[in-house]
Amino acid sequence: MAQRDPYQWPFARCEEGGYVTSRYTFPDAFAGTNAGPGEKEKKSLSAPGSIDQEDGEAGKWTGTWSTAPQLVEPHNMPPEPGLGNNTLRQVVRISVGGDSLRVRFSNEFSTSGVEMKSVHVAVSKGGGMIDPSTVTELKFGNRSQVTMGPGYFVVSDPAPFATEPLSELAITIFFGETSPDVTGHPGSRTTSWILPGDRASSIDFEGAVPAERWYVISGIDVKAQATAGSLVIIGNSITDGRGSGTNRQNRWPDILAERLIKNPPTSNTGVLNQGIGGNCVLRECLGPPAIERFDRDVLGQHGVRWLIILHGVNDIGQTGTKEEADQVAEELIAAYERMIADAHAAGILVYGATILPFGNSFYYTEPGEAARQKVNEWIRSGGWFDAVIDFDRLMRDPDDPRLLLKEFHTGDFLHPNEAGYRMMGDAVDLKLFE
Repeated sequence: MAQRDPYQWPFARCEEGGYVTSRYTFPDAFAGTNAGPGEKEKKSLSAPGSIDQEDGEAGKWTGTWSTAPQLVEPHNMPPEPGLGNNTLRQVVRISVGGDSLRVRFSNEFSTSGVEMKSVHVAVSKGGGMIDPSTVTELKFGNRSQVTMGPGYFVVSDPAPFATEPLSELAITIFFGETSPDVTGHPGSRTTSWILPGDRASSIDFEGAVPAERWYVISGIDVKAQATAGSLVIIGNSITDGRGSGTNRQNRWPDILAERLIKNPPTSNTGVLNQGIGGNCVLRECLGPPAIERFDRDVLGQHGVRWLIILHGVNDIGQTGTKEEADQVAEELIAAYERMIADAHAAGILVYGATILPFGNSFYYTEPGEAARQKVNEWIRSGGWFDAVIDFDRLMRDPDDPRLLLKEFHTGDFLHPNEAGYRMMGDAVDLKLFE
């Protein structure tokens, strides 16, 4: 698959080991690394932070889990006792399985370094508990400890660790010094756990403080079968799962992942959820806009064969006048065209999902509804997408197409509820991924 080569981007080996790259202007210190001429001046979000080992008959590196990093807002910061010199255990559910893995950690939006003194991965047994027989230390350049500078991310060395599809893993980090501002993902829909001091060896994490957030973790790749490939879904809170159940793994991408894994022709498909709640396509709302994070969150993932774009409602919903709404509709279409072209250049099939109704929500205006209809009509008939997933037609009220079906939203007329996400995940045609 002709995806973006990490060697096209500046990166350097940090002193503690591992490979890192920056989202800021690259300093002269990068001269003499694998950065090409003029590359050290590039400003971008991070591309792959590790050097790929050769894929072959033994398997290929494929993304099995991801979350889109962003600056954590003050009200989503880690609860006391905080991260510094304490231990954090976080649970994620992977999609496709493999016989080894590597984990990506991000400090992209922090202003100070973050020191990880030890990192371990294990099979989760529910809550903060782990299976002690599966505990595996992750290393960075063959060292246990690594410090991520501000604006950097790091990828662990590959570790032998057999994973079953759809299994839940616990990643336990004992931190040293940390940044006062944190890179993470507030919309985890999953409970994490914090204990004071070095408690990395704790099996049950008894007495831990819960936090429904992810901090610093951003992705897991597995060495999967040579036929494996991953699907990236980029979007906003509807993809991030606002309205789904905590620890229930029932966002619509989760439902789709279960169906793909259980369907023999698509059972080697990883699903990477790159939704950010409150995110926009065109400008910075919460997190970097999709058009800017596209390289990091789509082209920078491993083994990507398919992309679903479900995005744009926050851009439309923040318009006021007809002129503003018309302009945003045109700019959204141009942004989709750019993302599709970039993905196609990387050999990725792109499926467009229509924007859901938002009538009666705080976003609704008549010009905004007209803009939504214009964008959806372009998605359906513009000819740019390789296929269309028509969530609008699936979820709208037939008696008033401006509205979501009342039994399938949370009460805010904007976000699906658990039944709505189940309906969306069940509606996607699995033949698109065969």
